[in-house]
Amino acid sequence: MHPLHLSHLCVATSLGNGLDPLLAALQSGRGGLRPCSFESAVLPTYTGAIDDLDNMRLDGEFATFDCRNNALAELALRQDGFEAAVEQARQLYGGDRVGVFLGTSTSGLLEAEHAYQSRDPVTGALPVGFRYKTTHNTYSLAAFLRRRLRLSGPSLVVSCACASTAKAFGNAARMMAAGLCDAAIVGGADTLCLTTLCGFAALNLTAPGPCRPCDASRDGISIGEAAGFVLLEKATPTPGDVMLLGIGESNDAYHMSSPHPEGAGARLAMELALTSAGLTPGDIDYVNLHATATLVGDAAEDRAVFDVFGAATPCSATKGLTGHVLGAAGILEAIISALAIRHQFVPGTANTTRIDPSFRCRHLLDSAPSMVRRVMSNSFGFGGSNCSLVLGTGANAWLGAAG
Repeated sequence: MHPLHLSHLCVATSLGNGLDPLLAALQSGRGGLRPCSFESAVLPTYTGAIDDLDNMRLDGEFATFDCRNNALAELALRQDGFEAAVEQARQLYGGDRVGVFLGTSTSGLLEAEHAYQSRDPVTGALPVGFRYKTTHNTYSLAAFLRRRLRLSGPSLVVSCACASTAKAFGNAARMMAAGLCDAAIVGGADTLCLTTLCGFAALNLTAPGPCRPCDASRDGISIGEAAGFVLLEKATPTPGDVMLLGIGESNDAYHMSSPHPEGAGARLAMELALTSAGLTPGDIDYVNLHATATLVGDAAEDRAVFDVFGAATPCSATKGLTGHVLGAAGILEAIISALAIRHQFVPGTANTTRIDPSFRCRHLLDSAPSMVRRVMSNSFGFGGSNCSLVLGTGANAWLGAAG
C-alpha cells in the first residue's frame, strides 16, 4: 500500500486527557485502573473509568447526540490541537473530501440501559426522550463527528468487537486509494456500560485486580474506556513523520468468543500486514500485543507472534495501564505505537511480574529506550476478527513499501 501520514493525533483515557499523560504512563508504568464503582455494578474487578465523563454533557445543536460515548469522543477531540488540524484539512481539501472512518463496540448502549431502567411499569414503553438513532446506534458516533467537524465526505462505523478501530484504518486507506477522499479522520470510542461489565463477568473473564497480560498467573481482563482519533493524509514522508505502512485483516472462522488455539488467524493478519507494507519480519522493531490477560487469548497470540517473528523481536502489552478498551483498543494502541516511534522507546507490560514460562516470544516487562523505526500493532476480537497494522517513521517509510 501507499504510505499514509498520521499527521495529527488525539486521545483521552483513564490515564488523563491528551498525549502527554499517556506518554508519561507508558514510560513510567503507572496505570489508571481502580476498583469498579461504575453505576450499579457491584463486581469484584478493576476498571479504567474516565472521571471527566460523569458530568460531561453535549448540548446546543449537539444535544440529540448526548450520551457517554459521544461525550468521550468530544473530550478526545478537544485534545492536542486536533480540532484546529481538522479545520485546516477541511479548508485545504474541502469538507466533502475528508472522510470519517470510525469503530466502536457498544456505542451508546448505556443510554439504552438507562431507557430500559425507566420504561413504563405498566406498558413497558421506553421513555419518549430515548434517542436510539443518535445515541445507541453505532453510526451515531460518525454522525456526531461529521456534524461537529463540519465534514461531508464518505463515512462509516465498523463494529467488530475489539478489532473495530484497527479495521477502520483499512476502510480509510481503501477509500483514499480509490480517490473518494483526500484525508480521513480514523479512530473511535468505547465507554463503560453495565452490559459489558456484567457480560464479561458472567463469562468469568474479568480479573479481581488490575489485569496482568502474559503473566504466569493472569486471571482475566480489566475493562476500560477510551477515545482516540488520527488525521490520515497522503504525504511524502519526511524524517520524524509517523506513517501507516501496512494493514492485514483476517478472520479465524473458529469460534465466536475464543481465538484459534494455534493463532492461525492472528498469524495470517500479521503476515498480510507485512506483505501490504512490503516488509519482512526482521524489519519490525517492536510488536504491540493485543494481549488482554486471558489464558487462551494471550497464549494463542504468543504462538502466532513467535511463528512470524521468532524470539528476537521485542514485544509488550499495554492494557495493564488502561484496561481493555474494547472497540477503541485498535486506535489507542496505534497511537501508543506512534508515540513509541516518535519518542524512541518500547513500553513495558504493566502489572506483569513473571511471564508465562510456556511463552516463547521476547516479552518486555519494563519500558526502555530503544531504536524504534517500525511497529506491528495487533488487535484481535470476538468472532475471530483480526487486524494488524504496521506503522513506521518517515525516514524509512518508503523502504520496502509498495507503491
